[in-house]
Amino acid sequence: MSALNSMRSQALTDEAQAADFADSSAAVWPAGARFAIYYAPPRESGWWQAGCAWLGRDPETGTAHTPPTLAALRRKVGDLTAAPRRYGWHGTLVAPFKLADGVAPRDVLEAALAWARRQTSFWLPVEAALLSRFVALRPAAGPGGDALRALAADALRTLDALRARPAAADIARRLAAPLTERQHELLLAWGYPYVFEEFRFHMTLSDSLSADDECDALIGHWHAEAARLGPLPVDGAALFVEPSPGAPFVLWHRLPFPAGGAQASDGAQAAEMARRAR
Repeated sequence: MSALNSMRSQALTDEAQAADFADSSAAVWPAGARFAIYYAPPRESGWWQAGCAWLGRDPETGTAHTPPTLAALRRKVGDLTAAPRRYGWHGTLVAPFKLADGVAPRDVLEAALAWARRQTSFWLPVEAALLSRFVALRPAAGPGGDALRALAADALRTLDALRARPAAADIARRLAAPLTERQHELLLAWGYPYVFEEFRFHMTLSDSLSADDECDALIGHWHAEAARLGPLPVDGAALFVEPSPGAPFVLWHRLPFPAGGAQASDGAQAAEMARRAR
């Protein structure tokens, strides 16, 4: 059995074990909770363990972790990761949203699970980089970025009818930021400017940093981690919840993809996913 299929088998076991939790939790989320579809590495993978340790908490179990110490840093890692720690270790596919009138959390879960069953697993080579003064993982060269863009577009379209439209204040806040004409159009149509062709997958590793030496230290550490851990196994996604404004996000339910995925380097797979997103 391949490593990816082994992880998939465990993910399916996790889904069965989580069924009772999902049923009992569907009714407890407050009316103002926000939901999101994120990529999260498999629970048993080194990528999940490394990311949760780095950010200081596991959003699935609530376990607190002590971040590693980097000799090249003057400050503690925990002092550089406050924002991503609240969101948990993830890469955004569908940005957080409130539920439309008449939509229950269980409706979102069922739609997300059905979406996941249509997807294909693959491997994603990644690299550490500086993005607008914060450090993040991003797809390395190859078709992986296009495959994830198509995955995110499909998820957004699938869940669109379940999402409440953003409040006028939220739109105004977004409009205050520099946006291209196309991003402005996407914001008004979809409530978020960085979707479809504007989507750029990344997994945030730091707050915005002003010191170049801190950026260099974090990129160096995660360059070594990416070499140690290898490609990301994209064998599923996860439904995250922000219970109340400003609260830490929690991983409510994993969304496993069917077994038998291909490699992210498979150009045919990336092309097919891109075709489906159009």
